[in-house]
Amino acid sequence: MTSRFRILALVVATGLLLVGCTTTAGDGDGDAQATPRLSDVTPLADPGGWDGPSTAVAPSSPVDPVTEGQQSLPATVTDAQGTTVEVDDTSRILALDIYGSLSRTVFELGFGDQVVGRDISSGFAEIADRPLVTQNGHDLNAEAILELAPTLIITDTSLGPWDTVLQMRDAGVDVVVVDSHRAIDSIGSLIDGVATALGVPERGAALAERVTASVDATVSDIAAIAPADGERLRMVFLYVRGQSGVYYMFGQESGADALVTALGGEDVSSEIGWTGMRPITDEGLVAANPDLVLVMTGGLESVDGVDGLLEALPALQQTPAGEHRRIVDMADSQILSFGPDTARVLEALAVAIYAPDQAG
Repeated sequence: MTSRFRILALVVATGLLLVGCTTTAGDGDGDAQATPRLSDVTPLADPGGWDGPSTAVAPSSPVDPVTEGQQSLPATVTDAQGTTVEVDDTSRILALDIYGSLSRTVFELGFGDQVVGRDISSGFAEIADRPLVTQNGHDLNAEAILELAPTLIITDTSLGPWDTVLQMRDAGVDVVVVDSHRAIDSIGSLIDGVATALGVPERGAALAERVTASVDATVSDIAAIAPADGERLRMVFLYVRGQSGVYYMFGQESGADALVTALGGEDVSSEIGWTGMRPITDEGLVAANPDLVLVMTGGLESVDGVDGLLEALPALQQTPAGEHRRIVDMADSQILSFGPDTARVLEALAVAIYAPDQAG
């Protein structure tokens, strides 16, 4: 188990990714006004001179399934936990995780018609009519799952309670657990893991190639408008849940560092040696001295907006980000999802950062 996986497992186990999260289907996926395309905006000459917050809303995009490549079952899989699973029936699928990445991947691999339910983070249009199998946010509902009689569940460790997953196995359902690691460089392996479980590795390779190409192109476009080395915005990702008193700064190996780099920012967590997901300290915030803060929309709402965030974290007021109120938020289900929609997530965030006056 990698250090990143251990960190994420600890955070999930203590409820930090789940507590108080009220993401609903469609959250940030077309319900609000979408952020304009990067090609349709004029970046600020000096993004560090902007005062005020902005919100990134990725535009909705239809599923474009890869259908070339025959399915081969049974598919023998050794999952992320080392469990060997022989998948012989994909007629009724549940793909469940905290970001909705797995369900979108299943749809993009051409198995949307076989998906019988959804988690609350799966908000794309094609899955909207499927019944929910999560409750109270991101808790798995064993009764709801069993009522759908799934033949295959693809999940990770980001949802709980874990006993519910084990109960599904005891009931005879094939359960494949994929790696919870989410980062730009893991998108291909995530797609491959899902495709292997579905018995369509050729489709997985094609989809991974397509997604990787779109992400690379978007990162290149962002690099063309981001400030040069030495002038990049210093960025940090804060995870906040005000009603629960949870305030974390995400650092190296959390996925947030890769996000900042892809957005053309200076990852201050790497500079100060902040690894993993750790409680925010005044000293840590002051040392980070960010020009801009990234947060989840639900987290920002939980502290009553930017004013509430600055009140809850007085040390943030001593940084350029706090002084100039440069807080960029995005839907909880999108900002760190690193799934098939990564390119449009990056593009929306880039507009909110470099052209906030035109973000919508």
